[in-house]
Amino acid sequence: FSRLHTCRGGKERLDNMSTSPQAKRRKLAMEPSANGLDGMSGPDLMTPCEGADVHSRQFRAARATNVLEHRSLLDIYSDPSVPRLTSIVCTIGPASRELETLKRLMNAGLNIARMNFSHGDHEYHKATIANVRTAANALDKVISVALDTKGPEIRTGLLEGGGSAEIQLVTGAKLILSTDEQYAEKGNLERIFVDYKNITEVMEVGQVVFVDDGLISLKVQEKGSNFLVTEILNGGLLGSRKGVNLPNVDVDLPALSARDKRDLQFGVEQGVDMVFASFIRKRADVQAIRQELGEAGKNILIISKIENHEGMRKFDDILEESDGIMVARGDLGIEIPTEKVFLAQKMMIARCNKAGKPVICATQMLESMVSKPRPTRAETSDVANAVLDGADCVMLSGETAKGKYPVETVDVMHRICREAEAAIFHRSLFNSLRYASFEILPTVTTMAVAAVDAAFAHNAGAIIVLTTTGRSARMVSKYRPNCPVLSVTRDARTARQLHLNRGCFTLLYSGEVLEPWETDMRTRISWAMDRGKEIGFLKTGMSVVLLTGWRAGLGHTNTMRILSVA
Repeated sequence: FSRLHTCRGGKERLDNMSTSPQAKRRKLAMEPSANGLDGMSGPDLMTPCEGADVHSRQFRAARATNVLEHRSLLDIYSDPSVPRLTSIVCTIGPASRELETLKRLMNAGLNIARMNFSHGDHEYHKATIANVRTAANALDKVISVALDTKGPEIRTGLLEGGGSAEIQLVTGAKLILSTDEQYAEKGNLERIFVDYKNITEVMEVGQVVFVDDGLISLKVQEKGSNFLVTEILNGGLLGSRKGVNLPNVDVDLPALSARDKRDLQFGVEQGVDMVFASFIRKRADVQAIRQELGEAGKNILIISKIENHEGMRKFDDILEESDGIMVARGDLGIEIPTEKVFLAQKMMIARCNKAGKPVICATQMLESMVSKPRPTRAETSDVANAVLDGADCVMLSGETAKGKYPVETVDVMHRICREAEAAIFHRSLFNSLRYASFEILPTVTTMAVAAVDAAFAHNAGAIIVLTTTGRSARMVSKYRPNCPVLSVTRDARTARQLHLNRGCFTLLYSGEVLEPWETDMRTRISWAMDRGKEIGFLKTGMSVVLLTGWRAGLGHTNTMRILSVA
């Protein structure tokens, strides 16, 4: 339970800080407001109850009747006193793959360990995955493992002088991009190789080519059978094998390269929990990955990374086919104008929220912490806004893979997420999600809505869900309760995969199956309540919402109860 390490009851904190100015401000946040709301009642206003210290966070703002009032009542002295609900994805690399570092990362807040298959061979990743699992077992934590594919990339060739060579491209000069293999290792100031054979077919005169994450831009002036003559719009140092982006161009690269297929089979053998699929452009790309995973990998979740114009245009089809989405802002910010990236982020997160599918926000979230111990103010706001937008997970890349401060970075992200979650206008969000569709709801959805509504009304400390596949827990997560969703399951893979969904904390139950089923159910409920108290989620007197089925088997969730913690 790596999201717990700074969780304390806000009310207890107030009692222990009775005379400081900060304490007075915190205490004021718990008192009735003077804006005419005092005489109003009902669940929408979240009136205090026994055990209300769990929800001291932004209590006055939570009583607001509209978004503007909610924001005006946010208080920097209010404690975010519940556990972090947003999951943290950490890329594991040279700076973080050692056993002791992994343990520190997990204690700081790591939930999902990402293996970037653009770098390293299978032996390297096999050893890293083994270290992740050893560390998780040593700490008795449930940690997910994700495989991030290299994907269908376009790259330049080698320069004359080898892999470490660099050339200085001058703005205004001419540069030929060639697909002729004889130049694959002979790049120079006049001509460089590009490994996409059809670049001359898809590019038109006047269009722009970006190289090395957009640092270098080239304008096409002339086309040949196997080359493009370009003008350098923005020059700079260019090394070997740099990435190439063709903005607003539909490329015809295959969804999976031969390398990707080998990596996916390796992932199946290693039992990874999810695949982060790079450069997904259409529904068929997701289907190709699912087919490659085969029967042995049918339970591996596919998270599609949206990184280009085509993926944006076909987003709804991709979302329907995928198990979740990653807003991959790195390449996306090259493919589309920089000032449009935040629009893409908000749109994709909102559509995932409506569909009830997890969404990860990624790339450069705390980039400065690769080399510095503190983030910039803009980075802090970026992480917070991703949480406020509705992301289930936030991701760290180079910050934890190669940075100087991987553990400190995770700790900073953990603290930002908790503050941002406390600032969400939960009631308004819940109502928006509840009324997003006027269709007749399936039973499990109806029960999830009722459970979240009851959690608000009773200021519940947690929602406990007994689940096998995780479906019921995911449905509860969709409606964004402001308390943890304690998901009790015997299935280890389900336990790990639920990290993708906001608020889901897995309780992996290893007890034997008891007969009759009712006895087994009561035993698991009792164990979950005890475990919740043990890890600090629950306290005597708190309300807990319980969601279960009415008989053994899948798909029978139809019973909700409200219990008091003894």
